Amino acid sequence: MMDPMALLVAVGLLSIACQYLAYKVKLPAILPLLVCGILLGPTLGLLNPDALFGDLLFPLVSLSVAIILFEGALTLKFEDLGGHGTMVRNLCTVGAIVTWFVATPVAHYALGMSWQMSFLFGAIVTVTGPTVIVPMLRSVRPSAKVGNILRWEGIIIDPVGALLAVLVYEYVIAVQDAWTHTLMTFGLVLAIGLGLGSIMGYFLGMVVRKNWVPHYLQNTAVLTLMLGAFAVSNALAHESGLLTVTVMGMWLANMKDVDVDDILEFKETLSVLLISALFILLAARLDFGSIIQVGWGAILVLFAIIFIARPLSVLVSSVGAGLNWREIALLSWIAPRGIVAAAVSALFALKLEELGYAEADLLVPMVFLVIITTVVLQSLTAVHVANFLGQRAPTPNGLLIFGGSKFARMFALEMMDKNIPVRIADTNWDSIRQARMDNIPTYYGNPISEHARRTMDLSATGQVLVMSPYRQLNPLVTYHFEHAMGKGSVLGLSASEQENRASHQISEAYAKKLGLFSETATYGRLAALVAKGATIKTTRISDSFTMENYGETYGARALPLCALDPNGKVFFYTISHDFKPKADWQIVSLITPETAEEKAAREAREEAARLQKEADERALQEARAREAERDNPSAPSEA
Repeated sequence: MMDPMALLVAVGLLSIACQYLAYKVKLPAILPLLVCGILLGPTLGLLNPDALFGDLLFPLVSLSVAIILFEGALTLKFEDLGGHGTMVRNLCTVGAIVTWFVATPVAHYALGMSWQMSFLFGAIVTVTGPTVIVPMLRSVRPSAKVGNILRWEGIIIDPVGALLAVLVYEYVIAVQDAWTHTLMTFGLVLAIGLGLGSIMGYFLGMVVRKNWVPHYLQNTAVLTLMLGAFAVSNALAHESGLLTVTVMGMWLANMKDVDVDDILEFKETLSVLLISALFILLAARLDFGSIIQVGWGAILVLFAIIFIARPLSVLVSSVGAGLNWREIALLSWIAPRGIVAAAVSALFALKLEELGYAEADLLVPMVFLVIITTVVLQSLTAVHVANFLGQRAPTPNGLLIFGGSKFARMFALEMMDKNIPVRIADTNWDSIRQARMDNIPTYYGNPISEHARRTMDLSATGQVLVMSPYRQLNPLVTYHFEHAMGKGSVLGLSASEQENRASHQISEAYAKKLGLFSETATYGRLAALVAKGATIKTTRISDSFTMENYGETYGARALPLCALDPNGKVFFYTISHDFKPKADWQIVSLITPETAEEKAAREAREEAARLQKEADERALQEARAREAERDNPSAPSEA
């Protein structure tokens, strides 16, 4: 085996490389992480986690799972969950039980597992997880309803499935009177988990709300207190810590006047690192001999989980949820297993091996087979299935506006009036509050954070407009979304307000991405125009009112912002725009109010035009009269 320090560094470097590769190819990171772990472990024999960590392996895996579940629970808002109806609740309760009852007998008869181990395996494979669901949703782009259901199911099912697995595990290891022991364990786990979790969640909320610790120590304090509560909970009731940290996170997330954004950002970064390392380490423990030993029965188990258990659980859960058969079909196909299934299976396999259960060596390879099969199969086919069912969202034409200024809110309302989906993101609460009062969808926070990546639905977004005053953050947002959504998908306001000193100049590459609306349309100028009473107005171009007439009417008072073609596609004016609005197009502009001099000049022009028109009409009438006399010269004498 290699030097332990070199191995640890290699795992860290490879985990980042795998995450980046997955980001580039737009697949769940679990795939390259699993491949990397299998190559390092059973294939090349370079990494042996048991030899590397020894007795610390089980505690490290356990603590890592606790941090991951706590971070996931911090994203659970009760008001968001209630908005998705009964489907999410059914999937996480009735649906999980259906999956459990289908997977258990199939594992027993197809693999020859004992009923005890089969029930434990069935409980573990009930979980999906946001670490594999969210990247898949980004590429599939299902309908909003289906996407929300899958996202929230992935977050909520983790602690539910973990608790179910804990109860089965307690039943398996019970020495006598297993049912009584399990019921007592269930009651004790619930009492300790709910009680200690609520107490510690409230205490952490008070720590944050009252600023009892310095801000720079806040994240560290929350992490250590959470891990301490996890350890105490497990000491009071075996394996109750997972429920405790989940309740803590949910309590903290829903407590009033408690800002968890900084905590969540820190936990998200830590979770990404732990998830990456865990997948590599757990995959490195796989034994090809154990996988081969599973035999052909594994195919039957995989078929039952993918094609029987999931569709049946979705069908049962959909009763009264108001879903059509196409939505049910797509939900039935997307259910990849993720990190919690891998970590929990490794956790219990380690404990069961210590207790002498011979069949424990089948648990990890079977769970990993389920993970690999569901992720690979569904990642590669979900787009085609969604297209076939007509459940894939149309080409995104929505807007994400970074910056919630008054101009941005006015522009968002005008776009929403044209049926263009809009969302405003800002770190300033006052701007977000004003936008919410205008019924504009918002995201409060940094739009490039890990939390935004997992929770902000951008399936309908095709363009990002950077219109904030945060000069240090604007380039990060620009490059992040341009890399994620493609070149030309991000437009920013001009930065011509900056100082002319070379040390304060922006890079040439970044400058090319600016110039939204016009070269002079800076944040300060737009704010000043709005403060002077400028309004946003939409004008339809027609054969009788051309762009020339538009220019004559508004002149320099109009700052064209964008144009909409008859199909509703948006074309933004920029420094280098190359489109020409035609008849039936709509022009959206920021119109500056007329000054008294401009109004007088306009009225004078209109009066002059009126007089000229009257003169032209009189001249035309006189010309027609003379022409009539010339054609009929005898008419006057007859008269």
